[in-house]
Amino acid sequence: MSAASGGRLAGKVALITGGARGQGRSHAVRLAEEGADIVLVDHCAPVATAPYPTAEPADLEQTVKLVEELDRRVLAVRADVRDLSALQAAVTDTVAELGRLDIVVANAGIASYAPALEMAEDAWQEMIDINLTGAWKTVRAAAPAIVDGGRGGAIVLTSSVAGLMGFPNLAHYCAAKHGLVGLMKVLAVELAPHSIRVNTVHPTHVDTDMIQNPAIHSLFTGGAPGADRAMAAQAMKTMHALPIPFVDPVDISNAVVWLASEEARYVTGVALPVDGGITAPFKIPHDAG
Repeated sequence: MSAASGGRLAGKVALITGGARGQGRSHAVRLAEEGADIVLVDHCAPVATAPYPTAEPADLEQTVKLVEELDRRVLAVRADVRDLSALQAAVTDTVAELGRLDIVVANAGIASYAPALEMAEDAWQEMIDINLTGAWKTVRAAAPAIVDGGRGGAIVLTSSVAGLMGFPNLAHYCAAKHGLVGLMKVLAVELAPHSIRVNTVHPTHVDTDMIQNPAIHSLFTGGAPGADRAMAAQAMKTMHALPIPFVDPVDISNAVVWLASEEARYVTGVALPVDGGITAPFKIPHDAG
């Protein structure tokens, strides 16, 4: 569906963190396809404890181009979700330039891994600061503009299947993603009087740069020498009920669109898995990570 034909989010403005690439880029495109104007927020700078290259300014520029090709307005802001004042400035610019704010997708996040008892303190802290506190700061900065608009709105926090279950070597990631569920439930209650719905989405492994890199390939193959995409895919496939190794970013974006739309107008306080059945009750092979 083209934006010109209307769409489920026509006339809305959506702010997406981590919008330069991966799931964030996919969310931007899908929400724009449904008629929303888009605000992209991304740090576009290295993160010290992430064992893979993070997004660059060129990635953000490419996402802007993709949204513009859909004939939607787009605002791009380089800001770190750990910086509340920078996020508040981005929201101020959003309302000044686009006139309103209706949807927030707190998507920014990183991945790293280590055994819980061997993990470096800075790895733990940076994970919590970005993946959990960064989501709270995003909502803290953006939700007041939705409240002031008086039209209600929707907030989606990107959690993970690791926010619903435990995975070895991911204590900090699981803690942050579980924390988002608690944050979501409180926000759903507190913001309900303003007709603002708050939900989490819980992806399984998504085919993005955050997963498709040597460090994470090694994690999912139990440290196998020379682990690559194909080896990791085989290990990931054994973890799902459906015969898939991972999902595509658009699979998560479709869930985000639904949660942000009037089709989900009475859905709030919900943790929505998009997980190929990984959270179904069957045993995960011990050597899968």
